[in-house]
Amino acid sequence: MALVLSSGGARGLAHIGAIEELLAHGYRITSIAGCSMGALIGGVYAAGKLEAFRDWMKTIDRKKMLELIDFSFSINHLVKGDRIIEAIMEFVPDVAIEDLPIPYSAVATDLKAGREMVFTKGSLFEAIRASISLPSFYKPVQRDGMILIDGGVLNPIPLNRVKRQKGDLLVGIDVSGHDYKSQWEEAHQHALQQKKDKSLKAQILDKLIPDNIEFNYYTVLSRTSSLMIRQNSILMAKLMKPDMLVDIQMSRYGTFDFDKSEKLIAIGQQKTAQAISKLESGNQNV
Repeated sequence: MALVLSSGGARGLAHIGAIEELLAHGYRITSIAGCSMGALIGGVYAAGKLEAFRDWMKTIDRKKMLELIDFSFSINHLVKGDRIIEAIMEFVPDVAIEDLPIPYSAVATDLKAGREMVFTKGSLFEAIRASISLPSFYKPVQRDGMILIDGGVLNPIPLNRVKRQKGDLLVGIDVSGHDYKSQWEEAHQHALQQKKDKSLKAQILDKLIPDNIEFNYYTVLSRTSSLMIRQNSILMAKLMKPDMLVDIQMSRYGTFDFDKSEKLIAIGQQKTAQAISKLESGNQNV
């Protein structure tokens, strides 16, 4: 099968569970493409180091996450992004993409030209680093006159960028979506609980603040970006019509919940198992 993994930040850890479930059911991955976190997981799998990566993710807690963040506070980014790549390279050596055992593609966005940059050769980790460059958070990658940022900006699930052989199933794992209603309700309940726990002074101030205070500058930008990415992924699926699309929408987990890897991996396994069952029973609406 030709496997395509979407963007989605920490939610992309569900890709690990999806891959494990596909392999457990006897499917053979003949090529792989990914964007952002999907490019990272796909690259690690293509290099034969998925199990080692999963074991490493188990060690990640909030403290270790902070240790891996090399703050920059530049005018165009908060984090350099080198430290995380260096940590992964300790157990996943960099290789040339063309030397991987299966064809691999990673998608980034050229900010200057406003178009996709598809990596199919050269340094695996340069490709991954470019593809995961979340705008305004990670430092963009400059290469051959391009300024490269997260591929999810233009193509969050690059079903059109994976190499396919005759007879290959086209399979996409999409973690770019959210259960928006549930997520919003949970955030609102959390905000209400915070108000109850505050001091008398804070409670008085709360009377001057609208109940929907969680609807702020950051949440508006984040939600707007998520909605645009989601629509792009839906349009790509309609265009390419994959044989199986595992649509994993989450309400509880966000972009930076890397310390919850085992729960996210389990979600990927569960949703993929359900999709495989539907595919093999002849129901294509997965």
